[in-house]
Amino acid sequence: MSNVVVFCDFDGTITKKDNIISIMNQFALPGWEELKDDILSQKISIQQGVRQLFSLVPSNLKEEIISFVLQDAEIREGFSDFVQFTREQNIPLYIVSGGIDFFVHPVLDPYGPFDHIYCNEATFDEERITIHYPHACDESCTNQGCGCCKPSIMRKLSDEQQTRIVIGDSVTDFEAAKLADVVIARDFLAETCEKLDIPYKRFETFTDCINIVKTQL
Repeated sequence: MSNVVVFCDFDGTITKKDNIISIMNQFALPGWEELKDDILSQKISIQQGVRQLFSLVPSNLKEEIISFVLQDAEIREGFSDFVQFTREQNIPLYIVSGGIDFFVHPVLDPYGPFDHIYCNEATFDEERITIHYPHACDESCTNQGCGCCKPSIMRKLSDEQQTRIVIGDSVTDFEAAKLADVVIARDFLAETCEKLDIPYKRFETFTDCINIVKTQL
């Protein structure tokens, strides 16, 4: 087993778009854009915000949403090669996502099987979609509202003797980036790392990620 371990985001990282935003654009009742802005500005927690966003989406649209995401979600170039690379090098690949199980798993299925997908969960037995958080914050998390708490998952699955690599793009990846030995970032995460002088490597494709991870082997 490699001493390198990879924690990779899903929305906006594996996929080119943020699927939650795409779903809201297509299916949500009015009010979601203000909630999105409140999440991004950290006025409300990610956990609270995502739950409120999906409370604007009728449960009976589940299958329609899955079909939409499968058509709309464009996988970032090189992802299949990256998965194969981690398998060949015996590098644990943990997919840690603020997304929801009912669309994360169908999108990833063609590239699997994956042993380690950590994401939020949804139920559809009420009028609106209900979100649950099986991977909530541990006692060490300073936020206590992450939803799928990436730093808590990192603490559980890795240790300081390992080289922890985080790949991500957004506000949900920032706390994980603070724990990483190597940060591979784009978009909002890259901008935030720059502002706070956190070292990072920029990526646009997973071919970039392969080349960066190789430097740690």
